Amino acid sequence: MMNRTPDARARDSQTRQIHENITNVEKHFGEMCQLFAAYVRKTARLRDKADLLVKEISLYADTETPNLKRGMKQFADQLAKVQDYRQAEVERLEAKVIEPLKSYGAVVKRKREDLKTTQSARDREAKQMAQLERTRQRNPSDRQIICSVSVLYILFPHKAESELQRATMDATRTTRQLEETIDEFEKQKIQDIKKVFGEFVTVEMSFHAKALEVYTMAYQSIQSVDEEEDLEVFRSLLHPPDYQSRLEIVQANSKTSLDRTGSSLSKSGTLQQQRAPSRQRRRDDEEDDDDDEEDDEDEDEEEDVTDDEN
Repeated sequence: MMNRTPDARARDSQTRQIHENITNVEKHFGEMCQLFAAYVRKTARLRDKADLLVKEISLYADTETPNLKRGMKQFADQLAKVQDYRQAEVERLEAKVIEPLKSYGAVVKRKREDLKTTQSARDREAKQMAQLERTRQRNPSDRQIICSVSVLYILFPHKAESELQRATMDATRTTRQLEETIDEFEKQKIQDIKKVFGEFVTVEMSFHAKALEVYTMAYQSIQSVDEEEDLEVFRSLLHPPDYQSRLEIVQANSKTSLDRTGSSLSKSGTLQQQRAPSRQRRRDDEEDDDDDEEDDEDEDEEEDVTDDEN
């Protein structure tokens, strides 16, 4: 086995490093792309569920009392507006995050082709070097080979060295091109990561800022519902106007009856009070009459006794 030059070994180490870097980018960019895509799909499903919630709130609001209905309708409208912003969020994430990450599949493929080209040039260089080395190490005991080699060196004294030199120059040139390409790739990768992540944060911040504003209005809408007024409406539904009027008539009649009963009892008490002194006076007069009759009888008896004595 031939001994590689230090320069060749350094280039081999460099190639391995570039290959590992490209493989690392391909793996992790692919994973991130899939996860960002899943994130966007989840967001889209959340939007769809929220649309169903908006529809249900609106349907329920139609069955409620006026103030609550108005508050719920406004709440549903604000929630629907949030979903419009969420739809914009989904579209922007797809365009500004997922698509750039997807494009790295083609970028990585091109870099692999560049690496393959460089590796092919280095393999040719190694092959030429191996051929030259084997030619130099031929066994001198084989006369036919010695003659052939001698003729080769006589006719083409520098052919093998020239082919090796061309292969080495080609390998050096492709290596330099690969270094420039991979350097540009690394620079572009860093810039793209900064841009993609920055776009993600910007899109999310924009959505949440607008959503916060709309959610605030939704909160105010539902909290402004006049509970007492709706309770009055509800109570009026439980007691219709004709029922209320009948109730008022019954209450009025009951009050009149009670007033009449109280008046009768009052008059009865007054008459009793008036009759009591009359009865007392009659009893006094009767007693006086009895006393007068007794006096008259006594006088008659006294007269009778006087007459008898005479």
